Amino acid sequence: MLARSALVIAVVVGVATASCNAQILSVRTVATGLDTPWEVLWGPDGWLWVTERAGRISRIHPETGQQQVIATLGDVYEQGESGLLGMALHPNFADSPYVFVAYTWRDGSQILERIVRFTYDGATLGDMRILLDRIPGATIHDGCRLLILPDRTLLVTTGDANVPSRAQDRQSAAGKVLRLNLDGTIPADNPIPGSPVWSLGHRNAQGLTVFGGIVYSSEHGPNSDDEVNIIERGRNYGWPTVMGYCDSPTERTFCDQEQVVEPIAAWTPTIAPCGLEYYASDRIPQWQHSLLLVTLKAARLVVLRLDSTRRRVVSEQHFLVGELGRLRDVCVSPDGRVFVATSNRDGRGTPRSGDDRIVELTVATSEVPPLRQISWQFSTDGSGLLQLFLPHAAAVGLELADLRGGHAAFWHFGTCAEGSHAFQLETSHLARGAYCAMLTIGAERYHQLVLVH
Repeated sequence: MLARSALVIAVVVGVATASCNAQILSVRTVATGLDTPWEVLWGPDGWLWVTERAGRISRIHPETGQQQVIATLGDVYEQGESGLLGMALHPNFADSPYVFVAYTWRDGSQILERIVRFTYDGATLGDMRILLDRIPGATIHDGCRLLILPDRTLLVTTGDANVPSRAQDRQSAAGKVLRLNLDGTIPADNPIPGSPVWSLGHRNAQGLTVFGGIVYSSEHGPNSDDEVNIIERGRNYGWPTVMGYCDSPTERTFCDQEQVVEPIAAWTPTIAPCGLEYYASDRIPQWQHSLLLVTLKAARLVVLRLDSTRRRVVSEQHFLVGELGRLRDVCVSPDGRVFVATSNRDGRGTPRSGDDRIVELTVATSEVPPLRQISWQFSTDGSGLLQLFLPHAAAVGLELADLRGGHAAFWHFGTCAEGSHAFQLETSHLARGAYCAMLTIGAERYHQLVLVH
């Protein structure tokens, strides 16, 4: 018998499994052979519109994968994180076929970023007009996601271009969320007259989405505190003095002085958050009214369910963990279809056959029988133990989620040989209660309702 101080995860016998059903995620490859796709949008023509960091803009048919290149930008400078980045399409595309694009270019030794507008003639992009230029750029921390708001203004995220102090400099366009009219002029109601700055104190935001008047952004932290923020007019988000929440004495002082907005979610260790979408559709009811966030370093899709105010995260689920590699962007069609782009050829990933690619995700709920020949034993000092017998060699992973779908822990054990195995687990952060445990063995997933005593 274990001592009373130990935590034991035990199988609950005779309990209905409805609360522990599997969300089975299916992946369909739409297109392959891409080179670091950065933006994926659902176009008004029913095609996916895609930027690739080297300078190519394409339309990709979501069913057949047919690719049509509509522009190749010759002055794009791609090095490190720089290159062709965000894109947005005019909401009234039939009458105003404008395509807005962000990219970096080089002027002597300087790396700079510009926002431009093209006109689409039904086959190619032309009539390029520069809306905003000479934003500080670098080989890292360039942003740059674009979003057209319902009021027909354009939001642009910029990174600090590897100079953290720029994020607090109101005279610099770096480390900001910028707001422009669609002709490049400055909106009269921007917080600083004559300035495109909408909010400041950002390190490197690469996700941007809006729903119901609330703008959400995902942002890379340094070695800690990746963030999801709600972006508000004229507000300060703290970087470089504040990382994540206002939870140190120095940060609290600065937060009080500058009225810093704290994130609605933060991660340490970092996950490298990138593309972000609000999911409002009932096509995947389990994800309705959630933020869909793809990550680079953590190589997964994170689903953040929001409460009724849409300003607080109430649960977190992780999908595609390590299955596709680095994930750069997520796209949601008007009818709720979900597409994801990989980023394994960005210089930091490990390219796989066919990379980079765009895939479509579908979700089904299915009951999965419990796995036999498995034992779980977690102690309060964090030295947990998982023991199981594998009928064949396979990659093994274990995830725990609370019964609301909130992510509690994930372990990835790599590929293991046939036979008996024992895995040590760090479990000191687990709270007592009921969990849904999912064990992944290759392509097979086994779910079990468990109690932590």
